[in-house]
Amino acid sequence: MNCRTIMDKMYDALGERPLSVLFRLQLGIHRLFCRRCAEEVKNLETIQRIMKTYFSAEPPDIEDRIMERIYKENIDFADMDSEYATGVSFRSWVITGCIILFSLSTVFFGFDFIKIASSNGSSFLLPVGLTIGCIVTGYGAVFIGSHLKELSQWLRLHE
Repeated sequence: MNCRTIMDKMYDALGERPLSVLFRLQLGIHRLFCRRCAEEVKNLETIQRIMKTYFSAEPPDIEDRIMERIYKENIDFADMDSEYATGVSFRSWVITGCIILFSLSTVFFGFDFIKIASSNGSSFLLPVGLTIGCIVTGYGAVFIGSHLKELSQWLRLHE
């Protein structure tokens, strides 16, 4: 028998039932002559011993435990003030957003920017434009996501 056949039989028989006497004899003879298969079988036996020692046969039903803990908690998120829930007030977000937008739009008027842009041409403007667009889009998405309730009340979209 070759290595592939021996190892395929070994993997097939691993979890189902104990190995037959004939197969154990074939495996023992093959392990005497093939160092790679001997190391593989040794590693498999070590893994089996560790799994039997430290892990139970059935995986724990962690999903039910998590759901039980969620149901036990009596947190009413509707009563929480949105300013304290997000950690930063609506006004602070708007002021910070205006500062970011102003600073990103004035980048184009700096002396260093003009020198670099004139020497590199439009190949420099593309990454700058993409960076500014990503920053503004990311900030806007986080702002809207964290203050959706306030925005919907302010725009009278909330019933």
